[in-house]
Amino acid sequence: MEHVLNRFKEVGSQKPTDVIIQQVKELLLTGQLKPGDKLPPERKLSEKFGVGRTHVREAIRKLEFYGILKTRPQSGTYVASLGVSALETLISDVLKIDSYSFLSLVETREVLELSSVAYACQRHTEEDLYKLEESLNNYLDKAERHISAVEEDLMFHLTIAEIGKNQVLKSMLLIIIPDIISNYNVFNVCETVTNKALEEHKLLFNQIRNRDVDGAITTMKEHMKGVMVFAKSIVQ
Repeated sequence: MEHVLNRFKEVGSQKPTDVIIQQVKELLLTGQLKPGDKLPPERKLSEKFGVGRTHVREAIRKLEFYGILKTRPQSGTYVASLGVSALETLISDVLKIDSYSFLSLVETREVLELSSVAYACQRHTEEDLYKLEESLNNYLDKAERHISAVEEDLMFHLTIAEIGKNQVLKSMLLIIIPDIISNYNVFNVCETVTNKALEEHKLLFNQIRNRDVDGAITTMKEHMKGVMVFAKSIVQ
């Protein structure tokens, strides 16, 4: 495992997740990393790359989602047993996803959110509602004091996906959320503390609690409208 670790380099000023994924690609192409090889633990990779474990975890999660890495319970994370050319193509696709436009991210998020909220209405339990209410209150605690609450906002939406009990939808949101947060900051559209946003979050909670699928979908569409209009405006 140590010989694999020594082949990685410290991450510089580029986007850490992209650099980590790119290094995995380069090591595969040069034969220094082979299908079936076991990766070092997150802690050691984090130290080697010179970045926080969150970035390492995000890169591994993306590579796992696309079948490039495989995690075996109580064993570790391995490079998938696919041909190098197939792995190269898959990694190229993952890197292209990170360069998608802000509009593409917003469109993808809307598709995922509408499905998530519908499933949440249909599948939640009483315990799930407590969890969603806690997430809502974390958001309201900041938003009602007019403090930026981007992460709390997105955690509320992730909780909706979680109680919808579709792990693939939640995983896909987890993949694109870091890019959504960074783009919100770049384009300065993290306006999560308006009265409209506050009321929509409360309404979504009540509609999920009442299993009002149609109402929740309508509210979610309206909730996403402002960002969608802005995203379309910057590509014109």
